[in-house]
Amino acid sequence: MSGPRRATGAAGEWPAELRIAPFTRATGTLRLPGSKSMSNRALLLAALARGTTALSGLLDADDTRRMREALAALGVAVREAGDGQVLVEGCAGHFPVREAGLFLGNAGTAMRPLAAALAFAGGHYRLDGVARMRERPIGDLVDALRALGADITCEENEGYPPLRIAPAQAPARDRVAVRGSVSSQFLSGLLMAAPCFAPPGGVRIEVAGELISRPYVAMTAAMMRDFGVTVAEEGDAAAPAFRVAPQEYVSPGHYDIEGDASGASYFLALGALAGGPVRVLGAGSRSLQGDVGFARELARMGAKIDMGPDWIEASAGAGLHGIEVDATAIPDAAMTLAVVAMFARGATRIGGIGSWRVKETDRIDAMAAELTRAGARVQSGPDWISIEGPEHVREARIHTYDDHRMAMCLALAAAGGAPMHILDPGCVAKTFPAYFDELARLCAPAP
Repeated sequence: MSGPRRATGAAGEWPAELRIAPFTRATGTLRLPGSKSMSNRALLLAALARGTTALSGLLDADDTRRMREALAALGVAVREAGDGQVLVEGCAGHFPVREAGLFLGNAGTAMRPLAAALAFAGGHYRLDGVARMRERPIGDLVDALRALGADITCEENEGYPPLRIAPAQAPARDRVAVRGSVSSQFLSGLLMAAPCFAPPGGVRIEVAGELISRPYVAMTAAMMRDFGVTVAEEGDAAAPAFRVAPQEYVSPGHYDIEGDASGASYFLALGALAGGPVRVLGAGSRSLQGDVGFARELARMGAKIDMGPDWIEASAGAGLHGIEVDATAIPDAAMTLAVVAMFARGATRIGGIGSWRVKETDRIDAMAAELTRAGARVQSGPDWISIEGPEHVREARIHTYDDHRMAMCLALAAAGGAPMHILDPGCVAKTFPAYFDELARLCAPAP
């Protein structure tokens, strides 16, 4: 890797283009940054709880900063403890500030749950973000909240931010349906907010249609339980439903956040592509995060995988081969599989990824374009992509579309013997500011 870079990812500290030099060997150990999904959930749950919570392992990146700024604007004290912990002084379900404008960048894990949490908070709130956030749908969540009696206006385009929320009566209805096929964050947001607004008999939240990313919903329920709130599962696998009674969140006192399993996928792939072993610390067999399932798919492709309670290690096996995978449960980590597929015998088909189209960019189109640029043969459809690797990986200037995962994934293509030039590398600051420094530390340059 060459060119100036700074691990902070702050504005002005990244080059416009970062050259990833070809590498043939990677080995070492990496302590993962905190999970983005767990970090923003923990911040909100701690804010809604009675008492003060000390959070350990909290991710420090753009998305979590947006959540912290929003909570501060709502009157919740969030401060550094000086020992690596962050203290959140909970508001017991009642935000002190009743009028605020919140800028949430492109953080879906902040926009969706905060919209639900503020819907019946009794105040006037405006939620907005960057231009791409205004293109990311939130209509399914808004429709569910309106059905419960919330007063929410989509300022510009119906079903999309910016949102205006006005005071509304606590819902009298005891059931609501929300679609689960676009984003599981809509359901997770409703679940986290429900204990604060549920009627005396509780509220039943039914999933209309397919529920994608089920492990994220299971993680939400498990974290709610850690903060003293129980979610009762009803229905069945085909028609899931959840019942939430009115309850008070209570601080557990201290809460540990796991390392980011989505971020682990890049380094596990690195071990598989460049010999290894590469070991990641902070996520493993005990993880709440569904993206640890990436390791299983990598093993199916021929990598050697070892795993402990809070670590995973990957090494090259006898050779990689293409697979067909339903990635509904691991949509973020599946992007890394698409790059690994460049180095496998035969084609790899990744299905169940319709949600890629409404992420930070349209990831199916973006992945198809950039993998093709590097020499792969790619086909794609509404919710799938198929990749067949080239005989020789081509040197390429990789467009990142202001999408952190595009930058982190495609940098791995340099394992094919040709440099990759990552445009706008600073976009990794969204979740993994030190990514390129860690990549450089683990990789030995090609001779």
